[in-house]
Amino acid sequence: MDDVSVRRGPTTLLHDVDWSVELDERWVVLGPNGAGKTTLLRMAAAELHPSSGSVHVLGERLGRVDVFELRPRIGFCSAALAGRVPGDEIVRDVVVSAGYALLGRWREQYDTLDLNRAEWLLDALGMRPLAGRLFGTLSEGERKRALIARALMADPELLLLDEPAAGLDLGGREDLVARLSMLAEDPDAPASVLVTHHVEEIPPSYTHGLLLRGGEVVAQGLLPDVITEQNLSQAFGLPLRVRHEDGRYTARRG
Repeated sequence: MDDVSVRRGPTTLLHDVDWSVELDERWVVLGPNGAGKTTLLRMAAAELHPSSGSVHVLGERLGRVDVFELRPRIGFCSAALAGRVPGDEIVRDVVVSAGYALLGRWREQYDTLDLNRAEWLLDALGMRPLAGRLFGTLSEGERKRALIARALMADPELLLLDEPAAGLDLGGREDLVARLSMLAEDPDAPASVLVTHHVEEIPPSYTHGLLLRGGEVVAQGLLPDVITEQNLSQAFGLPLRVRHEDGRYTARRG
C-alpha cells in the first residue's frame, strides 16, 4: 500500500497508509475499535478499493486486475464469513468447497487429493474428529479453526485472519494461538496478516506489527519495536504497561 486513504462521505477510515508485507513475514495488525483494521484487511483481500493511493496484492494492482481471478489466491477468514455458512453443512464440506469458492457442497465433484487435503488441514487444526459434524453444532472455537482450514484449502499465497480469537473462551483462545504459531513456523506457509484488538492474542511466531489509531499508522516494523508501552499507550489512548514473557505479550493499564 502506497499513500493509501479510504473515505466514506465526510469520514476518513484510513489516511495516508504506507505498508508492505513480504513472503516470509507474519504480521499482526492492532488498534482500538474504529482504527481502520478491518478496512485495511479488506483491501488486502481485494474486497475494497482505496479512495486514493495504490494497492498491489500479490503483484497485481487493484483497479487494474480482475479481482475474481485474484481472490482465489488469498485465504480470508472473518466473522462475516462465519455468519454465511449454513449450520447444516458438514465441516469437511465447508473446508473442501473452498476450492470452488463455495460455502458447502452442491453438485460439484472433488478428487481424492482435494478430500485428503481437507482432512489433513482439519487434522492440523485439531478438527479431524469433527470432520463429519454439522457446522452449526460446533463451538465458537471449533468454527474458527474449521474456517482457518477452509482459508488454507486452496493453498493461498496470502492468509488474512480478521480477529480469529474474538468470542473465544480462555482455553479456545490459547489453543488457537498455539496452532497459529505452529502454522507461522512452517516455511512453506503463506505470508500472513492477523487482525486483533489484544496483544495477548499475538502468536509467538509472528514477526511484524502494524499499530493503527484513527485510520493512521502509529508504528510498524518488527514486533519488539512496535509493541512498546509508548506505542500502545498512544494507540489506545491511555497509559499501558507491557510485558513480554515466553514469547507472549500482555498489557495492563499503568
